[in-house]
Amino acid sequence: MAGRLVIVGGGAAGVFAAIRAATLAPDLQVTLLEKSRDLLQKVGISGGGRCNVTHDCRDPRELVSYYPRGARELRGMFARFAAQNTIDWFTARGVKLKTESDGRMFPITDDSATVIDCLVDTARAAGVDILTRRAVRDLRTEGDGFSVTLNDGEDIAADRILLTTGGMRGGDTRRMVESLGHAVIEPVPSLFTFHIDDPRLVDLAGLSVPAARVRVAGHKDLDARGPLLVTHWGLSGPGVLRLSAWGARVLAETDYTFELMVDWLPDLAPDTLDSMRREHARRQVASITVGDLPKRLWQRLVEAAAIPDGRIWAELKKDEARRLVAQIHEARFQVAGKSLNKDEFVTCGGIPLKEVDLRRMASKVVPGLFFAGEVLDIDGITGGFNLQAAWTGGWIAGEALAENG
Repeated sequence: MAGRLVIVGGGAAGVFAAIRAATLAPDLQVTLLEKSRDLLQKVGISGGGRCNVTHDCRDPRELVSYYPRGARELRGMFARFAAQNTIDWFTARGVKLKTESDGRMFPITDDSATVIDCLVDTARAAGVDILTRRAVRDLRTEGDGFSVTLNDGEDIAADRILLTTGGMRGGDTRRMVESLGHAVIEPVPSLFTFHIDDPRLVDLAGLSVPAARVRVAGHKDLDARGPLLVTHWGLSGPGVLRLSAWGARVLAETDYTFELMVDWLPDLAPDTLDSMRREHARRQVASITVGDLPKRLWQRLVEAAAIPDGRIWAELKKDEARRLVAQIHEARFQVAGKSLNKDEFVTCGGIPLKEVDLRRMASKVVPGLFFAGEVLDIDGITGGFNLQAAWTGGWIAGEALAENG
């Protein structure tokens, strides 16, 4: 026998690594441990239950630009396995993908079960021993290998260990890796929405703006564009999620209390209001929406600009126009908290990349210990990028573990 590999964590990176290692080294005993009842739970809820498998960004050099942390290190990893490889892998196994207008890629079934079934069936066919409801309580080195203690007290001996437990929000994984000599960068949420209590947004939940710009006041580098969605608790949508990803560490330090600046129509022509005066001179300002703003949102912005009821465009005063422009392009909102993005809960932090040989996903501290997935200090914005990092890390780790098996 070529030895035993134990993979702790049955998410995307863990399952993908198990498949790759078992396929390349059929004599290697591959055991996959998952603490919950089902594998691939985050895959199941990704993309609203449709599974955002990857993003249609075929150039690895461009792909790294979507990762707030780990971009430099991912360059070499994506040169080996990137979005096109993911597409080819699933296509070869009967899972056809489609590309939406924003570049996100989903199975044509629009059902994450299609992806999950493919991965689980392929893992079982490769001979992976899948054990669910088996949480790891302790991990320690023993001779040239490891001893893994499970929640029921059973001890499993392993020659190699791959940790793919996701973000280290719980205590067990962090305690174990620190006891083995690794540092841990404090994990904080990376994709979240903003709590805002503001009369401009009351009762507008569900309204969206297709191409807004959002900034954090006082931080010129925290600036993002994208669709914006009004929710019952504030603001969400891709624009907000991108901003939260790039600002994850800074916003955590503010305890998620900060001023947000919103440009609802960043591409609006500067002379638009003058054009409105000419074209709709006798119409009320509140009745004619500017750009592609939803009418009810526009009416709230007009009200916030203190424009009197019934004011027509021809009689709009200069100071009123200035206030209206400010509400369109520099609307200020006080953020007081966050909500986690349930579809793609991601953390910033984890194992420092300087402690990992990313050519093999191997620990530089503990021989025989490997990492992949969100347990590392790598994270991407929403849109399939985090799953792509998981596929890539799992693939590389699986190859290295097969060689060492």
